[in-house]
Amino acid sequence: MSKKHPIISVTGSSGAGTSTVKHTFDQIFRREGVKAVSIEGDAFHRYNRADMKAELERRYAEGDPGFSHFSYDANELVELERVFLEYGETGRGRTRHYVHDADEADRYGVPPGEFTGWAPFEEGSDLLFYEGLHGAVVNDEVNIARYADLKIGVVPVINLEWIQKIHRDKEKRGYTTEAVTDVILRRMHAYVHCITPQFTQTDVNFQRVPVVDTSNPFVARWIPTADESLVVIRFANPRGIDFPYLTSMIHDSWMSRANSIVIPGGKLDLAMQLIFTPMIDRLVSESKRA
Repeated sequence: MSKKHPIISVTGSSGAGTSTVKHTFDQIFRREGVKAVSIEGDAFHRYNRADMKAELERRYAEGDPGFSHFSYDANELVELERVFLEYGETGRGRTRHYVHDADEADRYGVPPGEFTGWAPFEEGSDLLFYEGLHGAVVNDEVNIARYADLKIGVVPVINLEWIQKIHRDKEKRGYTTEAVTDVILRRMHAYVHCITPQFTQTDVNFQRVPVVDTSNPFVARWIPTADESLVVIRFANPRGIDFPYLTSMIHDSWMSRANSIVIPGGKLDLAMQLIFTPMIDRLVSESKRA
């Protein structure tokens, strides 16, 4: 953690909805005049698309069917930790982009499935914002969580997470339901051992819970809407959280535990604005005084 150069880390698996949270943070940054440097977890994958395919085939042939992008050793976590450490100490660092599709290829001038070159951060930023798979990892090799000043977990109930991933990968990446299902199964071991432990490290967790039937996510014809969902917001340390204010501002919300509030799904953006705006203002104010 760093008073002078704060870091916000948003962590969730593929299809969890971290990009939606990033959009809300971008709104807060613009409104509050905060200059944020953003980095993506995909930038720290160890392999490009072709090399990852070859590595998957090699691992499978050797009897390791559980290797995936969720796995620690499929990612440059030492490099990610180094970026967090360097930014916290100096306000500097570097990142790159993993190019997913043709639109991004046009933007970055690199074929889909490849990385851009490493490039330094812009000077003069107020904070670093990370969004990806491994922003709160603690294992025998790295402790990324200790460098982040605010850690946020995005973790819908599992069937909803799968529905969101299936629909996203089919519509945006052209995958079949069967292909996405194979990916989900391959990632399950690493999901349990590499992704879920991070949610005990986070300061705030958002878990969307549908109130419609999602019993078979692999045949769901549409994603449950925000109005068909509730969101459970859990604070690791509720001290300083004004729950009466939140429940008065967010209609039809209630506290389910001493550290948790339940809100209508359609109020998620409002809740994040109310919760995180003062936190961000405090981080930036303290950094300028440090």
